[in-house]
Amino acid sequence: MPSIKDVADLAGVGVGTVSRVINKNPTVKPETREKVNAAIKKLNYIPNEVARNFKMQKSTMVALLLPSIWHPFFSEFAYYIEDALDKEGYKLMLCNSGGRPDKEIYYLDMLNQNKVAGIIGITYNEIEDSVSTDIPIISLDRHFGKKITCVTSDNYTGGRMAVKELVKAGVTKVAYLGITSSVYSEVLLRKKGFMDEAEAQGIEYVTYEEHDAVYDDDTFFYDFFSKKEHEDVNGIFANTDLLAAKYIDKAKQKGILIPKDVKVIGYDGIQDNKLFRPFLSTIRQPVEEMARMSVELLLRKIEGETLDQDIYRVPVMYREGETT
Repeated sequence: MPSIKDVADLAGVGVGTVSRVINKNPTVKPETREKVNAAIKKLNYIPNEVARNFKMQKSTMVALLLPSIWHPFFSEFAYYIEDALDKEGYKLMLCNSGGRPDKEIYYLDMLNQNKVAGIIGITYNEIEDSVSTDIPIISLDRHFGKKITCVTSDNYTGGRMAVKELVKAGVTKVAYLGITSSVYSEVLLRKKGFMDEAEAQGIEYVTYEEHDAVYDDDTFFYDFFSKKEHEDVNGIFANTDLLAAKYIDKAKQKGILIPKDVKVIGYDGIQDNKLFRPFLSTIRQPVEEMARMSVELLLRKIEGETLDQDIYRVPVMYREGETT
């Protein structure tokens, strides 16, 4: 039986556009409407009336739940989410939780009551019981016990990639720096990839982490630089670009030259302006692709389609900067 995505692919449009044609939305251009109707006829597509009727009772509002709009990765992600939704006739409701679980729960309760069309959410807190599957939802990075689709970058490959690049740059001992949360997420695979590749390369390595609930810049780096086993580290892989930048700042204060003494690679790719020095070497997440994929998958869920995967991993790339 053909799906709404099959119709969209044949017509060369988005799933949301097909939905608007089916629901007789007047904003669709006549030529687009003709293409979609021709694809529907050719495929003998029969709309899911239950999902369709449910959808028509809702607004065209999609909520984006973020830990912090100040973080460059999240703000870039939000930009592409809004752009992708706008192209499909949907509007964005931004919910900035500040990383607080109580605020996330408040937003989720409000969104359930107001019956938004769907939710794209990013959370690293213990709020499993407050996440309902009554509304279509896509999660970024985070795994839930419930049937909620997760979109993420290929964190494991990114960790391996970082070690390969550090070894290629002449590093003989590497350290993993990480800030962890209390819940499992795909971000943890950055460390696993790092460790597996270090062992495969036969290179000495150490790992140094702290929980985000107690993390403090000064304490974290004081402890790191104080440990004897860290003295001969000449390569750093930090699990975020911000942590990598903080390491570089603290290292400079100790007279450590980057990249002469220590080479550094981050993860995210949030630094876009080369006027800021040093320009960080990093594992770049394809933010735009992740955002647009999240919207596409959410719209398919809104239309009642069952997705064929629980986790969608998007490939990453190494972007060389001035710190390696």
